[in-house]
Amino acid sequence: MRAFRVAYDGRPFHGFQRQPDVPTVEDAILDALRRLDVLAGDDVPENYAAAGRTDAGVSALAQTVAFTAPEWLTPAALNSQLPAAVRAWAHADAPTGFHATHDATSRTYRYHLHAPAETVDDGRAGKGFNRLRGEHDFHNLTPDETGTVRALQGSLRRDGEYLVIELTAGGFARQLVRRVVSVVAAVARGDRDLDFLDRVFSAESLAGPDGVPPAPADPLLLVDVTYPDLTFTVDTEARESANAVFAERRDEHRTRARVAGDIAAEL
Repeated sequence: MRAFRVAYDGRPFHGFQRQPDVPTVEDAILDALRRLDVLAGDDVPENYAAAGRTDAGVSALAQTVAFTAPEWLTPAALNSQLPAAVRAWAHADAPTGFHATHDATSRTYRYHLHAPAETVDDGRAGKGFNRLRGEHDFHNLTPDETGTVRALQGSLRRDGEYLVIELTAGGFARQLVRRVVSVVAAVARGDRDLDFLDRVFSAESLAGPDGVPPAPADPLLLVDVTYPDLTFTVDTEARESANAVFAERRDEHRTRARVAGDIAAEL
């Protein structure tokens, strides 16, 4: 068994999990394995599993996939057949029976919320965020009907025009991070009172105008997945390739942002 750390820009993909007729990160990985003759047909490799199923547009630094792989399959070899937006950068030998989903003890997500200081109250944001930390039944912040009780740890800090929110838990219900962000943003802007959190945690379901929509997916990043029994080895060549790819993508988006800024400023 071998586990791989994979980073990706989620914006070109319709999520991680493969779906018919749309590009996904998982499709890119499985297609690469077919081109490397590690996989034949439409099946997945033996003992294959991934740490999580990120939504469309969500990016990752340390998504983890594991499967029975030949010894020669390194991150650099995998990258040779992956699209530029998906880069493997480290690997670990995993024991027999290892499962990338079930054996993860924690996952950490980071969200970059655009919230200039003149438009929000950082104190209110912090108070709202602190109320959301800890163990709660988050049934009003996920479409899931089971597995809604979660224990969240995390932090909130200002970085220029952004509030950076990090959340860690053993696992996350669907859209939970993005809906937590929505609540923090609404409280910070004054659109919701702090007392609204009492309703979020009540047994009563929130719907219609009282429901909490998920924040946009693009600013969300899967930062880390913890496996106490695995020791990952960084592939230097693969990491350098990934650094170059994502630096180039960053600069491209900065240039596009400047153009959009000119339009917004001069209209």
